[in-house]
Amino acid sequence: MASKRWETRLIHSDARIPAGFRSLATPVFRGSTTLFERAADAGEDWNHERAPYTYGLYGTPTTLELASRIAELEQGAHTFLTPGGQGAISLIWLTFAKAGDHVLVSDSVYGPNRALATKILTRLGVNTEFYPPTIGADIERLFRPNTSLVWCETPGSVTFEVQDVPAIAAAAHRHGAIVALDNTWSAGVFFDAFAHGADVTMQALTKYVGGHSDLLLGSVTVRDEALYERIGSTLQFLGMAVSPDDCSLALRGMQTLAVRLRALEASTLRVARWLAERPEIERVLHPALPSCPGHEIWRRDFTGSTSVFSVVFDERIGADRILAFVDALELFEIGYSWGGVTSLAVPQFTIRRNTPSFRRNSIVRLNIGLEATEDLIADLEQAMAVLG
Repeated sequence: MASKRWETRLIHSDARIPAGFRSLATPVFRGSTTLFERAADAGEDWNHERAPYTYGLYGTPTTLELASRIAELEQGAHTFLTPGGQGAISLIWLTFAKAGDHVLVSDSVYGPNRALATKILTRLGVNTEFYPPTIGADIERLFRPNTSLVWCETPGSVTFEVQDVPAIAAAAHRHGAIVALDNTWSAGVFFDAFAHGADVTMQALTKYVGGHSDLLLGSVTVRDEALYERIGSTLQFLGMAVSPDDCSLALRGMQTLAVRLRALEASTLRVARWLAERPEIERVLHPALPSCPGHEIWRRDFTGSTSVFSVVFDERIGADRILAFVDALELFEIGYSWGGVTSLAVPQFTIRRNTPSFRRNSIVRLNIGLEATEDLIADLEQAMAVLG
């Protein structure tokens, strides 16, 4: 082609850079339009084994590397990425539940998952039934001919009941239902979901994989190729694009995940055990402590614990004083989410449960960060002065 004008060279440049650069960091590939070598190759396909790259919505090398590493970590067949944990939950619902289906959901499930079931899926004709989280094998009696999906979350959100996933999965599979598990608490490493019977798992990578409270990502990992095809064909039309920049941060977070989890586990257990000895605290809901429902199952099925747990205050302490306690904390910030380096405290006065659990207005959830454990205990102790 003849010499190009400068306006064209801004877009079609002949400049070249040396090949052979290598780095320990995964490059960040951004892009919406994917280029093809030949017109005959152009097409849209979400399946990267059939067509590696067709459009940015379906992934770039950065996003696919993160997905592959999550699948490897969780020992699954494939992983899909979503813009957040709730996106991962929605993807599972929209793949495995349709109008007329009956779905069993743990009563201690993550609040937004519950809200999705009751406010959106019900409107779409899906019948949701909430079961007691510690039901175990007795879940068998709840199945109907149209039960398509069973949601587990172990430990449960806020109240941390540990579920007997193998017993629940065995019953579900006898009835031809898919078992989905929210495995965020274990970071996908302290509970082997597929070995214990789950078919599909999800994580909010926002939490431990991200690790620094600065990204939003979710993952859905599947056991086998058939589930990969079912989820992929749903995801193709939902427009759930993920940011390559967030994926790059998550890849960096994975490199320090092991050391962060071990440090968080050790510090959290020290804080939890200290709180268990306080007269102001009626009960500590940490799966590694005998006071938590399902502790025996945790000992059987889990290989470690993480940074978030709840405390139930003594019945003599009213809601106003509990709020004052949270306000009096200096190192614990007030905020949702968890899994980052900063300790957090948040009252959990509005949780919804059908199963009788704990008194309303009595629970505070804590996330232990990477501050010195002694300083965190001192902060909790000074704040307890407002409890009287």
